[in-house]
Amino acid sequence: MIQKPAFEAIAPSFGHSFLYQKFSERHENKNIGWHYHPELELVYINGGSGKRQIGSHVSYFRNGDLILIGSNLPHCGFTDKLTGNKSETLIQMKADFLGSDFFNIPEMKNIQKLFEVAKGGIAFSGKTKTKVGEKMEILEYQTDFQRLLSILNILNVLATSDEIKVLNGEGFAMETEVKDNDRINIVFNHVKTNFKEDIGLNEIADLVSMTVPSFCRYFKKITNKTFTQFVNEYRLVHASKLLAEQPISITQVCYDSGFNNFSHFNKSFKAFTGQNPSEYRNQLKTVLQ
Repeated sequence: MIQKPAFEAIAPSFGHSFLYQKFSERHENKNIGWHYHPELELVYINGGSGKRQIGSHVSYFRNGDLILIGSNLPHCGFTDKLTGNKSETLIQMKADFLGSDFFNIPEMKNIQKLFEVAKGGIAFSGKTKTKVGEKMEILEYQTDFQRLLSILNILNVLATSDEIKVLNGEGFAMETEVKDNDRINIVFNHVKTNFKEDIGLNEIADLVSMTVPSFCRYFKKITNKTFTQFVNEYRLVHASKLLAEQPISITQVCYDSGFNNFSHFNKSFKAFTGQNPSEYRNQLKTVLQ
């Protein structure tokens, strides 16, 4: 079954220039498939862990997350029932949500640069994550005008922080044409649904109506990774998640993550994380005790 790529139309409620939402156990974020939208999205996950899936970057985060996702950059939901997150707060806004020239004024130079860097997706850590997370959670109790001032303040803190990691390197360039977004979303969602199976190049190229050579060139051009590399990374991140969250054997983790050769899994996992699966799990136990 082809998972249709999701273009998410974000409509701020009447009289607002941005959208603010808060999700919790009682009010879950249901938008978990890969999707994209022209709005920038700032997401704060309070505590817990989960998969960070932005563009062709996939990784596993622990102890919450703070991410800024650029315009039209495909991304996935970050939380699920197993990950122990207290809440998820997000702000979505167009780059010109304060008017077409507002961010061109000299005082906004840093924020304008931040929006540019966000095209690759940015994860913030340390004091920035804690400080901005608190500011985002307080938005719930503010008036519309206070929220607007707070959002500007938050963007300025992010723009001047050095506790950042750009998730998709220079090589990642989502084409501006919507058809490219649609095509890459079909690929990403197919991997998300079928990564435990063997996904042949013929199958994936057929899905987006391309020949195998042209698909390989296209995928590498947009993501700076081969398709095989992307699928393997997706499987390894899923393995990291299982090792952290499920009390199952490492052999079971290997097969549940789509690998059918244990020694290949061990070697790949060590190359990807710097530790073999049992070291990774033991280190987590030490951290959690």
